[in-house]
Formats: sequence, structure tokens, C-alpha cells
Amino acid sequence: MQSLKPLSCMKRSLAAAFVAGGVLSAPAVANAQDDGKTITAVMHSGLRVLDPIITTAHITRDHGYMIYDVLTAVDDNFEPHPQMADWEISDDKLTYTFTLRDGLKFHDGAPVTGKDVVASLNRWGKRDSGGQMIFDVTESLEAPDDKTLVWKLSEPFPPLLGVISKQSAVPPFIMPERVAETSPDEPITEYIGSGPFVFNKDKYEPGASVTYDKFEDYVPRDEPPSWMAGGKKVNVDHVVWTTMPDNLTAMNALAAGEIDYLEQVQVDLLPVIENAPNVTVEMGDPLGFVTIGRPNFLHPPFDNKKVRQAALLALSQEDVLATMMGSDKYYKVCGAIFGCGTPLGDESGSEPITSGAHPEEAKKLLEEAGYDGTPVVLMQPTDVVSLSNQPVVAAQALRQAGFNVDMQTMDWQSVVQRRAQQNPPSEGGWNIFFTNWMVPEISDPLINVMLSGRGDDAWFGWPEDPEIEKLRDEFAHAEDQEARKAAAVAMQKHVMDNVNYIHLGEYNMPQARRNSIQNMIPSPVPVFWNMTKEAE
Repeated sequence: MQSLKPLSCMKRSLAAAFVAGGVLSAPAVANAQDDGKTITAVMHSGLRVLDPIITTAHITRDHGYMIYDVLTAVDDNFEPHPQMADWEISDDKLTYTFTLRDGLKFHDGAPVTGKDVVASLNRWGKRDSGGQMIFDVTESLEAPDDKTLVWKLSEPFPPLLGVISKQSAVPPFIMPERVAETSPDEPITEYIGSGPFVFNKDKYEPGASVTYDKFEDYVPRDEPPSWMAGGKKVNVDHVVWTTMPDNLTAMNALAAGEIDYLEQVQVDLLPVIENAPNVTVEMGDPLGFVTIGRPNFLHPPFDNKKVRQAALLALSQEDVLATMMGSDKYYKVCGAIFGCGTPLGDESGSEPITSGAHPEEAKKLLEEAGYDGTPVVLMQPTDVVSLSNQPVVAAQALRQAGFNVDMQTMDWQSVVQRRAQQNPPSEGGWNIFFTNWMVPEISDPLINVMLSGRGDDAWFGWPEDPEIEKLRDEFAHAEDQEARKAAAVAMQKHVMDNVNYIHLGEYNMPQARRNSIQNMIPSPVPVFWNMTKEAE
């Protein structure tokens, strides 16, 4: 395959030209530095989907953490801690009793009760892959009183606390009972949480701007913050997420003091912002991300295993990552579906994707599969820095291997909505899309939603895969780390052979902020509690 690295070089030349001409002026927006009580941020995407249970989109998850709270949460050592509730576990490991802490209140003034929690967990458990496994062995989930929740299992499920404490992809956010009773297949229409910020519906402009106000009645835990655990103390009155799809525009707005924080900085354009006064550029999530391609198992041609294998052979991690990031300082070829360097990381079977593109081998597999030229509808988001290049590289590679590719451009939120549709590609559906995950989101088989093989109840793409479900169950009930690792390695080999998804390697993305923004929590999820805004 011809490398696409020249595209990266072209972008670097553009960046140099912009630097030579000085920082460009940004469109007129409210000067963020005029108001020390408001933080203005440009996130990686606009926000349109507001229900954090029906999608795994990171921007919707980030929105969820602003306005909702969770029962338990992990710290930066991946250890579960109480958040809304403390817990006790019976000696036989079958009964978990949670007690809600004092001071929990929804934004409409109503107290948070056990019934709210039960309804929220039931809805979450129907959508989340790890939650589905917990409810497979749930005998009952009840609230005997307003402060207590009793979760009884039919058999021990050792990872229960870890699954409900996970920070992503679908955290079990707690909502009012009336809201949580919404079908898990339908989006909620009321956005009332008990978290540290209130969603300001009057100032919400879908895809363009969203405003959060400090929840004055929120009572944070009396503990230091660590990732999603600990005290969520809010030090500002408002947080505004404003959308700027063009990264250069956003960087110029940051340099001009018109915004306070930029979640993702395009690496090829780093010279534009690196020397700007009063601006700090730093790595975001210290653990990094993975980027992947997800085929649709419901419709031709990716309902055929050999066609999926041909797609895997056609692609190259190096080509995708080099075009995506521009510099190998920010990416790593890695064949481990659970992340390189993690306890479960293993690269067995990954040579076809880590050793470069193999178009001729891919062509042979397509012939064996009887591929008839069925168009591959490949969705390309154009407005997210970390997602716009993968589809372009993939489309070229797949065409060179003999695929008939129909690359359709749209914004990311359109991809988020369309990927949930099971329609045939000719009727508004799709065949493949690309997305990114934080390493903590994929480092465990019960958290990695792409490993669910439950058909219509699985993540978008909907594979029916009894073998992966058997291996996930073995992992969940393993008696020691050696047995867990063995199950994880078996899943690694299975995913590479069955091509449940195409693992395209690891990367890290810089972020930038005004120096007036201090006390940011180092976290894979961008959060705005604990953060302060000082005078410059």
C-alpha cells in the first residue's frame, strides 16, 4: 500500500505557513478571560445526543459526568470507591447492600432515593455489556427504604464493583425514577441529575453550544479527587462548551483568550499554539487512546468472516497512525486489544494488522469469499480532529484490496446517530465506521463493549458470537489472575481471527489551556470540578 505520510507533511507545511504569518484572528466570541467565574471550553465534538445510556459517544459521556452522579467510582489506581453510596458484601458474596450518603438531591430539589437508583441500574443493565452480565446472575435488585439498595445475586460475580465503578464507556449514571423508566431503546427527554452541574436547557444549542451551571446544593465528598472518585468541588459558576470544528480556529481563539481550554490539539498544527503567551500545551489522558474500525455484522459484505479478514489484511496500523498523528512521538503500533503494557495486554495473532498492509492477500480472501462488489458504506466524520483521517486511509487501502468503497462524509454526531441504525446500507444504514477509546475503556473484557457478542443486544455492529461470550464468562468467574489472563489471551486470538473489530493501534492527543486554568484533575475523562480560573 502506498503510504499516506505525505498528507501529514502537507499539514505541517501549512502549520509552518500559519506560524510565519503570525497567529490568525479567531471569529468573534465572548472573551473568556473577562469572566473569572465562567470556563469556556472547546471539546472534541459538538453535543447533540443527551442520553448517556443509549450511546457510548465520549462527548455524551462527558456531558453525563457534568450533570449526573454514580454510586461508586474508580480512582487513578482503578480501585472502586464510594461516591453516592457505601457498600457491604455478604460472606457468601451474593448480597451487596448499598447505603446512600446524606445530602443527595436532584436538580429539581427532590431527594435521591433507592427507587431512583434501582430504576437507573435496571435501564443501564439492559444497554451496557458488563451490566448485562451482572443482570444474568441477578436474583433481585430492590430498595427496602429510601436510603438502601439491596442487590442479590444467584451466584458470585467478583467483578461487580469494578463494572459499576468504571468511568466509561457507559457508566451507570443515576437519574430520577420517572426518567430512568424510559425504555432503554428510547432517548430520555428530561435531563435532571444530582451531579455537580446543572444542564441549562434554555442556553442549549444542539451541536453548537451547551451551558452548565454550578449546582449550589451539591454536597461533595470530603476526600481528595482522583479520576472519578473523591470530592467533586465546583469552583466556578458556569462552564460553556462551544463548538469550533476547525482546529486552527480553536487554537487562535485560545491564543487570543477567547476560550480557556481546548480538549484536542491537532499535532500537525502544534507550532501555531506552542509559543503563544499564557498558554500551556500538555498531553491529555496519560494512558492514551486506541483507534478502531467496527464492521457491521448484519449486512453484506461484512457478515462474511473472510471479507472481514480481508479488510484486516488490507489495513496497516502504521499508515493509519502516521496520517492521523503526523509524528511517531504521539502514536504506537500495538496489536493488543486490551492495550500494550496493561495487565491483560497480549499481541497474539495481530501480525496481519501490525506488519503493514497486505493488499494481495486481501484480494485472494475476497475471491475465496465470493465478494461481488457490494458497496461498503464507510462513514467519515469531518469535524473531529482525532477521527477525520482514519476513514480516508481506510477507504484507499480497501479500494487497493478490491473493495468497492462508498465513503460518505458527515459530522461526528451524525455518525453517532446513524451507527445506531440497523437499516441496510442502501436504506440509510452503514457497513463500517471508525472511533476511538481510552485505554482504560478497553483494558478489561467486561468493560470493553466491542467484545459483546450478544447480537441485537451487543454494541453497534451487533455480532452474534457465542464463543466470545463463553470466554467473557470464563474471565468473569476466573479464580485467579493466571486464569483471567488465559481467558484474555484466548479473546485476543479470537478477535484477531473473527475480526470483531479492527484494532488500529494507540495514540495520545495533546490538549491546551490558558495558564489561568489551574487544578485540572489528571483523568482520562475531562472533568470540570476542582478546576479553578485565576486572573492572568
